[in-house]
Amino acid sequence: MEVGVHEAKTHLSRLLRRVASGEEIVIVRGREPIAKLVPVSSRGQREFGVDEGVFTVPEDFDEPLPSDLLDAFER
Repeated sequence: MEVGVHEAKTHLSRLLRRVASGEEIVIVRGREPIAKLVPVSSRGQREFGVDEGVFTVPEDFDEPLPSDLLDAFER
């Protein structure tokens, strides 16, 4: 569907409902397309544990940092 800039400004809420239902809308100025309203693609459901084993937390993870490293943060 194509709509002019004035119609897009006047009826944005209605156009966004149509986009949310999957429709793509091209906004034109004169006869030249200048923008497209498209639905945001879903990221899908994230799968828990997909990176299991990629990183192992070291045993000394919560030990105090060495003083030379702490000094580097304070510079």
